[in-house]
Amino acid sequence: MRSIWRTLERQVLRDVALVCLAVGVIGLSYGAIAVSSGFPLWVPVLLGVLVVAASSEFLFIGIIAAGGSPIAAVLAGLLVNARHLPFGLAIPEVIGRGWRRFLSTHLMNDETVVFALAQKDLPAKRAAYRLCGLGILVCWPLGALLGGMAGSVIKDTDALGLDAMFPAVILALILPALRDRKTRTAALAGSGVALVATPFLPVGLPVLLALAGVVLATGRVREEESAR
Repeated sequence: MRSIWRTLERQVLRDVALVCLAVGVIGLSYGAIAVSSGFPLWVPVLLGVLVVAASSEFLFIGIIAAGGSPIAAVLAGLLVNARHLPFGLAIPEVIGRGWRRFLSTHLMNDETVVFALAQKDLPAKRAAYRLCGLGILVCWPLGALLGGMAGSVIKDTDALGLDAMFPAVILALILPALRDRKTRTAALAGSGVALVATPFLPVGLPVLLALAGVVLATGRVREEESAR
């Protein structure tokens, strides 16, 4: 862990801490929803440790609570987590080989991949990936545990605005990057694709399709540059 602190800049450490905190708060909502829907406390906590994927876990709990079959819930979760396949292809050198590859794959999620890709060199990529992954692995099930314990008291977690904290933190982190014209164009294009796809696709897939914004934005920028 000491090498991680020495490798990463203070701003990156702060950003990772904020994201992990936001994940923990969302875990409160997740645990409270699961317990108030009739699940025993150990279910959201165990899922939080073994799956470490908020969107698929919310979807699983929601389908079961609505009367759906466990098989349908598992298949839906696997479909949402299919976005991890391109994630793995994007950071093979970060994941490593051997037994470390297995452990690193378990830490893979949207946040860890983003932090890894944002770093300049391989040691920093690995440090950011592992620190964020371990932080989420602790904060997510811990939040689910605390939220589940309060689930019998908190009936409407949306009224507390817990679900809004995570996107608010992510927005605050990416605002400085939007000063770059290419990044801003890609973000707007990806947001448009995700908004159009959201009414028609399961939770999580519109985010995956939003990656098309990078392709669209790159093509547009190249056309403008060639026109000059």
